[in-house]
Amino acid sequence: MTAMEKGADVDASTSTTSSRLYTYDLAPTQKEGRRWGAYNVFTLWGNDVHSLGNYAFAIGLFAIGLNVWGILAAFLLASLLLFLLLTLSGYMGHKTGVPFPVMSRIAFGTKGAQIPAAVRGLVAIAWFGIQTYLASEVLSTLLVAMFPSLESLKAQSVLGLPLLGWITFLSLWVVQVLIASYGMHVIRRYMAIAAPTTLITMLALAIWMFIRAGGSISLSTSQPLVGTDMWLHVLEGAALWVVIYGTFVLNFCDFTRSAKSRQSIIRGNLIGIPVNMLFFAVIVVVLSGAQFKLDGKIITSPTDIVQTIPNMVLLAAASIALIVLTIAVNLLANFVAPIYVLVNLFPRHLNFRRAALVSAIIGLIILPWNLYNSPVVVNYFLGGLGALLGPLFGVIMADYWLIRRTRVNVPELYSEDENGEYHYRGGYNPKAVGAFIPAAAIAVIVALVPVFGAASGFSWFIGAILGAIIYAVIADRKPDATDVDGESIAVAAE
Repeated sequence: MTAMEKGADVDASTSTTSSRLYTYDLAPTQKEGRRWGAYNVFTLWGNDVHSLGNYAFAIGLFAIGLNVWGILAAFLLASLLLFLLLTLSGYMGHKTGVPFPVMSRIAFGTKGAQIPAAVRGLVAIAWFGIQTYLASEVLSTLLVAMFPSLESLKAQSVLGLPLLGWITFLSLWVVQVLIASYGMHVIRRYMAIAAPTTLITMLALAIWMFIRAGGSISLSTSQPLVGTDMWLHVLEGAALWVVIYGTFVLNFCDFTRSAKSRQSIIRGNLIGIPVNMLFFAVIVVVLSGAQFKLDGKIITSPTDIVQTIPNMVLLAAASIALIVLTIAVNLLANFVAPIYVLVNLFPRHLNFRRAALVSAIIGLIILPWNLYNSPVVVNYFLGGLGALLGPLFGVIMADYWLIRRTRVNVPELYSEDENGEYHYRGGYNPKAVGAFIPAAAIAVIVALVPVFGAASGFSWFIGAILGAIIYAVIADRKPDATDVDGESIAVAAE
C-alpha cells in the first residue's frame, strides 16, 4: 500500500479537525492519488444502465403502447438531462474529493448532513436487498435447469423464501460483501470486467432474438399511442428514467472524488450516458419487438428470454452474465452509498469494511423479497423516500453552484468549531432544512396522492426545482467564501 493510500497526518492548519467528522474513509482524496479515468466512469454506467430493473421499466414503455421511435425519443431526452445533472454533480466530487455525507455538510451543516445521507442510505439498503433477491432468482432458475432435483428445495419456505432461494441469496450476499470489503479499488476493477461482459451479452441476446424473429421486429403493440398522448408518455418516460437515477445524481461524488480530471468525467459520462443509453434503448426495442412479433406477448424482463435459450451452455453463460451485471449494479448504486453513510454516523466504530458488513446485514434482515412482493411497500415507502431525493438535490446544487459559486473550504467540513464555516446553528443550516421541508412535502404529495397521478412521474423534478428556488431565495449570499481544497489534510484510500 502506498503512502497515498495510507493517508497523511493532519497538519497544523487543520488543528480543529474533529475525530467525529474526520476518518480515513471520509477524508478527501488527493489529486495525485486519484485513479478513475474515463473508462472507469464509463463502466459505471455500462453496468448500471443495463440492470434488470431498468430493463423491466423500459420494456414497460413498449407495453403501455409507445412505439420504437417514442421509446428512443424518451431515452434520448432522458440521457441529455442526466448527462447535464451527473456532470454537475460529478464536478463537485472531483473538486472537493469528498464522499456524499461530507459533501452534504456544505449546504446542511456538519450535523444536518445526516438528513440527506440517511435518506440516500435508506433507499440504497432497501434496494440492495431487493436487487440481491432478483439476482438470486436468476441463479435459482439456472440451478434448477442444470440440476432438476433441486426443484424439491422450492417446496419448503422459511420467512417467505424457499430453501433454494435462501441458498442462492446468501451465496450472492456473501460475494458482494467480500468484494465491497476490499474497498473502492476492488469495486472499480470488478466494474471494468463486468461492463464489457454485460454489453456483449445483451448485444448477443438481441441479435439472437432478431434472427429468431426473421430479421425484423414489431415497431409497436397492436394498440400504439399516437399524437399528444404519445408525446406526454414520452415526456413522462424520460422524467421517470431521470427519477431512477435520482439516487446517483446525489452521491455521484462518491465515485468522481477519485476521478483524474474533469475531462475524465465528461468523456466517461458522454459515452456512458447518451451513447450507452441509446444502445440500451435499441436493445430494449429489439427484445420487445422481436418477442411481440413471435407470439404477440410482451416480455417483462430479459430473464424471460434467457429462460427460452435451448442450449444449456448458452443458457448458463447468459444467466451468469445477468448475475454478474446485477452484482455490479448493486455494488455501485446500493452498497457504496450506505457504507459512507454508516461510516459518517459511527466514525469511531466503523470503517469501510465494517460498514459494508453492517449495511449488508440490514439488507438481509429486512427480508427484501417480502418488500419486493408488496406493491404497497414499494410504491409508498420506497416511492416516498425516492420523492425526497429531488428536493435534496435541488438544495445541494443551489448552494454549491448558485450561492457559493463552487468555492468550498474543504478543511472546514471536518471542523466542529462553533465559528466554523459549516457549523451554522448547532451544526444545522436552518435555511437548507427550511427549503427542503416544504419542497419535500409537495414532492411526496405529488408522488403518492392519486389525484396528482398525472404529475406523479415528474415529482423528482418538481421537488428539485422547488428546493433550489426556495433555498436560492432565502439563503445567505456567500460571494467571498474561502476556496480551500483538501490537500492539507489526510487522504483516504481510493
